[in-house]
Amino acid sequence: MSKLEQFDTLILGSGQGGKLLAWHLGRSGQKVAVVERQWVGGSCPAVACLPSKNEIWSARVAHLAHHAADFGTITGAVKTDLAKVRQRKQDMVEREIAAHLHLYRSTGGELIMGTGQFIAPKTIEVALNDGGTRTLTGGQVVVNLGSHAAIPDIAGLKDAQPLTHIEALELDALPEHLIVLGGGYIGIEMAQALRRFGSRVTIIDHNPHLMHREDPDIADEVQNMLRGEGIELLLGAQTTKVAGQSGKDVRVTVRVAGTEKTVEGSHLLVATGRIPNTAGIGLDKAGIELDERGYVRVNDRLQTSAPDVWAIGECAGSPQFTHVSVDDFRIVRDNMAGGKRSTQDRLVPYCMFTDPPLAHVGLNESEAKRRQIPVRVAKLPMKNVLRGEATDETLGFMKVLVGAHDDRIVGFTMLGAESGEVMVAMQTAMLADLPYPKLRDAVIAHLTYAEGLGPLLGNVPARAS
Repeated sequence: MSKLEQFDTLILGSGQGGKLLAWHLGRSGQKVAVVERQWVGGSCPAVACLPSKNEIWSARVAHLAHHAADFGTITGAVKTDLAKVRQRKQDMVEREIAAHLHLYRSTGGELIMGTGQFIAPKTIEVALNDGGTRTLTGGQVVVNLGSHAAIPDIAGLKDAQPLTHIEALELDALPEHLIVLGGGYIGIEMAQALRRFGSRVTIIDHNPHLMHREDPDIADEVQNMLRGEGIELLLGAQTTKVAGQSGKDVRVTVRVAGTEKTVEGSHLLVATGRIPNTAGIGLDKAGIELDERGYVRVNDRLQTSAPDVWAIGECAGSPQFTHVSVDDFRIVRDNMAGGKRSTQDRLVPYCMFTDPPLAHVGLNESEAKRRQIPVRVAKLPMKNVLRGEATDETLGFMKVLVGAHDDRIVGFTMLGAESGEVMVAMQTAMLADLPYPKLRDAVIAHLTYAEGLGPLLGNVPARAS
C-alpha cells in the first residue's frame, strides 16, 4: 500500500454536488481531494445533460431548416452532417473541461483522476489513470458516485452491444434506423433528435403509454407529437430477444397483444433506467450501508450509516437531476457546518427537453388521486396562448392543480414552447404559498408564453360549496 495521505475532506466522484462542495471547502481553507475515474466535472458536462441538450439544439436547427419555407425563407436541399454536430458538442465539452480545471486550481481542491476503492473506514486506495496508486484518508468523506445505464436481462441484448446515451452522443454518421428500448425522457429526447437529423426511429416500451409516470393526457400528447414527426411507437410491447449487433444490423423481437413481431434496424439504443455506481468499491469496508435497491442509505441530512460520511446525488437515492445534486451540495455544506438542513419536502421540478419541452413541478393528477388529495384542475391549450400563435408553436397545453378547499397551487405541468422557463414562475408562486388568484390577476408582459398563466388560472373551477 502506498503512503497514507491525509485530507480534511475526501470526495469520491466529481459530479455536480461533489465538485461544488470541493470548491467551497477549498476556498474555506480545507485540504480537499476529489477522486474521479473518468470525466472531469462528472457526467453532466461530459456525456449527459449539456452534451445531449447541445445535440438536441442542433436537431432543432435542422427541423427549422427543413420547415424554413413555412416561415417564408426558401432554402435548397437540407441534410445533416452528424460529424459536425458531434464536433460542435465536443468543442463545448472541451470548454467545460478547461473551466472545471481552472476552478480546481483557483480554489485549491485537488482533482485526482483514477479509480477509487474503500479499503477501510474513510480510507480510499486510488488506481491512478496514468499509473501507480495513492492511498487517501479524510476527516470527513463524501460519496458522490452517480449511476449508469441499466441493460435489461434480455436474451441477446448484451451481445448486441447496444448504445446507451453516452455512445449515442458519439455517433458521427446517421443511423439508417434507430431502435430505442425505453419510453422515458432520455429515450424520447434522443429519438426525436435523431429523427430530425434524418434517421428512421422506432421506440419500443413495455408500458401502455410513454412516460408511464406522467398523466395519460400528457403521454397522449407526447405520443401524438412524436408520431406527427414520423417516429414509430410500439407500446405495450414485451421485448423477448435481440439478435445482431448495433451499428451493423440488429433485430428486436417483441410480443404485442399476444402476437410476436420482429423490428429490424441498424442501431439499438437502450434507455430503460439507471443503476447506482455502488457495487464493487468496498463500501462495506467503510461501514456504508446500502438499501435494497443498491443506493447508499442516508437520513434526511444526507448522512450515511458511517460516522462523518455523507452521500450526494443519485447514489443516495436523490431524484436523478443535476439541480437536485446542487441542492444536495447545499444541504451537506450547511450540515457540515452544524446546520439542520433536510431533504424533506423539497419542491423538485424537472424538464424533458423535447421540442416542445415538457416541464413539471409538484403533484400531477395521478399522484393526487393516489394520495387522496382533493384538487381542482384547469387546462389551457397552447393554441390559446397568443405568443404561440405568432411563432406557430401551438402544440401542447398547460395544466394546473389547485387545492379543492383552499387556493394553493399544488402542481403544474406544461408541454409547450419555453415550458421550463414558464414553470419557474409557477414554482415561485408555490414556494411562496401564493393564492392562485394573485398570479391569475398579475400583469404579465405581452407577448410571452408566461402570459398564458392568466387564462389558465382563470379556468380553475370555483371551490365546491
